[in-house]
Amino acid sequence: MKAFAALYRDLDASTSSLAKQAALQRYLRAAPPQDAAWAVYFLAGGKPRQLVPVKLLRLLAQEAAGLPEWLFEESYQAVGDLAETIALLLPPPGEAHDLGLARWVQDHLLPLRGAPADALPERLRTQWRRLAPDERLVYFKLITGAFRVGVSKLQVTQALAAVGGVDAKRVAQRLMGYTHLGARPDAAAYAALVAPEAAQERAAQTSGQPYPFFLAHPFNVDIAQFDALLGPTAGWLVEWKWDGIRAQLVKRAGQVWLWSRGEELVTERFPELAAMGEALPDDSVLDGEIVVWRDGTVQPFAELQRRIGRKTLGPKLLRELPVVLLAYDLIEHAGRDLRALPQDQRRARLDALLREVNHPLLVPSPVIGGDGWADLARLRESARERGVEGMMLKRRDARYGVGRTKDVGVWWKWKIDPLSVDAVLVYAQRGHGRRASLYSDYTFAVWNGLPGDAERQLVPFAKAYSGLTDAEMARVDAVIRRTTVESFGPVRSVKPTLVFELGFEGIARSTRHKSGIAVRFPRMLRWREDKPVEEADTLQTLEALLPP
Repeated sequence: MKAFAALYRDLDASTSSLAKQAALQRYLRAAPPQDAAWAVYFLAGGKPRQLVPVKLLRLLAQEAAGLPEWLFEESYQAVGDLAETIALLLPPPGEAHDLGLARWVQDHLLPLRGAPADALPERLRTQWRRLAPDERLVYFKLITGAFRVGVSKLQVTQALAAVGGVDAKRVAQRLMGYTHLGARPDAAAYAALVAPEAAQERAAQTSGQPYPFFLAHPFNVDIAQFDALLGPTAGWLVEWKWDGIRAQLVKRAGQVWLWSRGEELVTERFPELAAMGEALPDDSVLDGEIVVWRDGTVQPFAELQRRIGRKTLGPKLLRELPVVLLAYDLIEHAGRDLRALPQDQRRARLDALLREVNHPLLVPSPVIGGDGWADLARLRESARERGVEGMMLKRRDARYGVGRTKDVGVWWKWKIDPLSVDAVLVYAQRGHGRRASLYSDYTFAVWNGLPGDAERQLVPFAKAYSGLTDAEMARVDAVIRRTTVESFGPVRSVKPTLVFELGFEGIARSTRHKSGIAVRFPRMLRWREDKPVEEADTLQTLEALLPP
């Protein structure tokens, strides 16, 4: 645990990629394999389910520190991170330990989940008494599920490749599924990550392991520059950018697996797609998008969310929200890894396979034709009516890469401009990390009536925290402190004085929101200092943006 806490400190203290890489490699070369297994799990994004109720942690920490509730809350607001607040406030440790990360996780942390409620307080006190302050920080971040540090999965992959002397692309594939929710990595799992590449591994896959996803880069330039930057349209495959769940369908040894881009095994969430996969030949891996599909048309993402949020999938829900896999790439066929083939060859093989299988739940993502970029730009204007986010531009000679790289080719996502409204800031909360001292997380509202309506009120509908520069955020923070009306724990309600143009990717009706509307990926596009609060938009404006 001491070594992992020291690694966390080194990674958190540096902004240098080279320094982070060096720290990762030092740790992995020195750590016992069972500790390295869990370190990779956490650093690559793995998070066990919440182990202890946060409310209990706060209460126990407050008691141990001997602080009244108000002072603990003020400390939390000043620090901006609960794990760090508790680690700073607890009394010095009274004992010592020599346990590694794996022992702490397996013997102490994971057993907390499901432990009798009356046993938890003493278990927690016993554990944190043995930990030094920097170890406590990591300990509480793991317990609360808030473990994050400034290192990417790509950097972890590169460190493993360097330590094992293995190609980074092979390590990236081995890491797929390593961080899924129920994973319990051990020394053998770590050894498999850094083991020399075997002939059997090169020849064929023998499990449901997917490939690392190839990701697209945003492309938002003026249409007049397309020819100069991209060349003629003949060099590109153009498809719609679907608004669903990116997934790989894997069929091997008579079994079917469905993986999301977040490395979550979602086979059970989509039983009809798992059944469809049985029609594929063995040793096939398809890349595509899971969408709700009705009458040959993709449905809004909100429909898909209704399925994702259900614990059980009854026959009625499966009938109401039917899904398909819109397939757009074939990355393994007849046991052969096709990623090194050009894009247009992979697409030709995919189309041939889909014709052979001929299954109604396996739909080819249409390739879009157009007479030049200007013609495609005009067609792209209909994207929102079609329920899509824009277009995907894929070079015909592009290989299938790992992550968001350009070393073997490129995919561009040419998205349509976001929907937007002018909204009023009504609530604010302090941020986290370097923004812990600033009010940077905002709730926005629109009017529920037109100017002159006697009962007109502001109705909250969205939260956003991104889009402002540091200088703008500092100015907004000052306004919030001057105009606070009331405080509710960490949240401040403010006098309505600030208007922002809020952008979002999608909009749908929602019974869970007071406004009756939910928006997707809201962010601040600009501060409307030129616009008075009275002229902000209304619920009617939002409703007019709803899809028909």
